[in-house]
Amino acid sequence: MVDRPISRRTVIGLLGASAFVHAAGCGANSSTSQRGADPAAPLHYLTLADIGRRIESRDVSPVDLTERMLDRIATLDRGLKSYATVMREEALAAARTAERDIRAGRYRGPLHGVPVAVKDLCYTKGVRTMGGTRVRENFVPDVDATVVSRLRDAGAVLLGKLNLSEGATAGYNPARDVPLNPWNPDRWPGMSSSGSGVATAAGLCYAAIGTDTGGSIRNPASANGVVGLKPTYGRVSRFGVLAMANSLDHVGPMARSVADVAIMFDAIAGRDPKDSTSLDAPAPQAFKELTKDIRRIRIGVDRDYALKGIDGGQAAAIDRALQVLGGLGATIVDVRMPDLSGVIEIWSAICGSEIAAAHAATYPSRASDYGPYMREFLATGARVTPQQLTAARERREAFTGKFAALLESVDAIAGPSGGDPAWPITHAIQVGSLPEYHKAWSAASPRSAEFTMPMDLAGVPAICLPCGFSSDGLPYSIQFTGRRLAEATLCRIAYAYEQATAWHTRHPTLKTA
Repeated sequence: MVDRPISRRTVIGLLGASAFVHAAGCGANSSTSQRGADPAAPLHYLTLADIGRRIESRDVSPVDLTERMLDRIATLDRGLKSYATVMREEALAAARTAERDIRAGRYRGPLHGVPVAVKDLCYTKGVRTMGGTRVRENFVPDVDATVVSRLRDAGAVLLGKLNLSEGATAGYNPARDVPLNPWNPDRWPGMSSSGSGVATAAGLCYAAIGTDTGGSIRNPASANGVVGLKPTYGRVSRFGVLAMANSLDHVGPMARSVADVAIMFDAIAGRDPKDSTSLDAPAPQAFKELTKDIRRIRIGVDRDYALKGIDGGQAAAIDRALQVLGGLGATIVDVRMPDLSGVIEIWSAICGSEIAAAHAATYPSRASDYGPYMREFLATGARVTPQQLTAARERREAFTGKFAALLESVDAIAGPSGGDPAWPITHAIQVGSLPEYHKAWSAASPRSAEFTMPMDLAGVPAICLPCGFSSDGLPYSIQFTGRRLAEATLCRIAYAYEQATAWHTRHPTLKTA
C-alpha cells in the first residue's frame, strides 16, 4: 500500500472551501458504521471516526489533511471568526510526526493524525492563551493543560485555539472577535464556547474542547447544531484551564457526531494528580459501549419543565425525539423536576464569588481592560458576602440531593439544551453591559438557564445533540442528563437516537469570502 493514495488535487477537491452540501442523510443503520457516512462527502464534513479510519488505513495523509484544513480556516474563518490563534507550524509538525509513526506501524488510535482544536482557555505550551480577555492577551504558558496533553498523547493534531466570550462569561470583550453562527450569521453562536461550536459545525476542525460553567458547552452545541458533552464534575482535569468558577467549571468535547464525542471523552477523561478536584474513577468506555441497545433504558421527562414556555417547534422536535426513542425500545417515564425557582440566584452567588477570586490579580487593578459585561460581573461577584456565599452553597447542596434522587429513579432525563433555536444577535448580546445583556437574553429565551445551570450545580453529566431544524433552517437540540459518571449511558442513548435519524448529516451552506 502506498503512503498517500489520495493525490493533493483530490484532497483539495474534497476539502475545497466551496464544496458544501446539505446532506439528506439516508441509508441503513449498522452497529459498526455511522449513518450518513458518504464516501463522496467532502472530507471536512466526515466524522472524526470516519476520517480516523481513513488515516489508519493510509487512504488519507495526516499532512495533506492538515494542510487542507489550515487552508480552509484561512479562507473561511475570516468571516466566521472562530479561531483566536491558528497554530499552523505546530500543527504541520504534529501531522508529520503522526504520518511517520503511522507509516512505521505505531498507530495510537482513532485520534491519531486527526485535526482538532481547543477553546482558548486551555494552556498550550509556548502559544498564547488569552481567555477572551485583554488582561491575558500576552500570556504564554510554559506547560500544556492536561486536556491538551492527553489529546497530544492520543496523536491528535492541534490546529489552534478557539475564540470565546470574555473569561467564559456571556459577554465579549470589544477587543476580541465574536464568532458568527455558520447557519445564520445574524443568530446567536451560543455561550462562551462559541468558537468551539462554530469551528466544529463549519468543518474547521473534526472536534473541539469546550468548557461549561452555566451551559457553555451545551448552548453553543445546540445553537450550532453539533453534539456537546458536559461530563461529571471532576471527570476531566481542569489543570491548565483558566478558571471561571472553580466549583462549577467542567471541561468536555464537542463534535459533529455522538461517536466522535465519545472518542474525545475517552481520550481526555481520567484522574490527574495535578488537579485536586479530578475524580479517581474507572476509565470510561463510552465509545466501546455506544452500540449496546437501549431496550431496558428508562428516560424520564417532566413535560411541564421540558416542553412548556419554549419555542413551539423546539418542543415538538423534542416530543418527536422521545417517540423515536420509545420506538427503539426505551421506556419513557413521567417524572417531576425539583423546584428550580432559586437555581439562578444560587448559581449567580457562587459563580460571582468564585470568578472574582479567579481574577483577583487583575481586578479591580486593571478594571478598564475588561469589557462592560465582565467588568460588571466581577464587581457584582466581589460584593457577595461570606454569609451569602455560605447560604448559596447550602441551598446548592440541598438542590443537588433532590436532583440526584430524581436521576437515580431513571437512566436519564430529557429536555431542551437551551430552550430555543439560536436567537437574533444584537449589540447588547455581544458586547453590551451586564444589565443590557440579561434583559436581551431574557426577552429572547427566558427559560434557557433552567436547562443548563442545574446540571452544573449538581455536577452531573449531560449530552445534547441535534433533533430537528426550524422552518428558517436553525438547529433544534435535545439534552439528556444522567447520574454521576453515567457519560457512557448518555452517549449510548444519544447514539441510538442519532443513528435512527438524519439530523447529524446536515451541515451549513457557507459561501467563500
